[in-house]
Amino acid sequence: QLQLVESGGGLVQPGGSLRLSCKASGFTLDYYAIAWFRQAPGQEREGISCIIPNGSTTDFADSVKGRFITSRDNAENMVYLQMNSLKPEDTGLYFCAVDSQFCSNPERIYYRGKSRYDYWGRGTQVTVSS
Repeated sequence: QLQLVESGGGLVQPGGSLRLSCKASGFTLDYYAIAWFRQAPGQEREGISCIIPNGSTTDFADSVKGRFITSRDNAENMVYLQMNSLKPEDTGLYFCAVDSQFCSNPERIYYRGKSRYDYWGRGTQVTVSS
């Protein structure tokens, strides 16, 4: 079964750091672009960043620029989201997904009636609170 599995979430104080992991199961990540998303309670899902196979990244959310770093280790079949200087508003469920469009034109979600994002994981909860 092809899937992504997120881990690394938890409770952290404001100003703290966490590193989230996204691990592929059933396939290798080498040739895939991976996007990170988050969803806070009662809010729509928000795109955070995207990383293509060669490691180049695109940050989607202005609110995380300069604080979050996306990276990958293809040998370990992993993608990471390093989150620094965390704020209470960063609280939410964090997901990763394969991006079939390799991080380009993120405004367009659907191609031929199908979402560009697939193999969603179940998410990992991040709570930033004192």
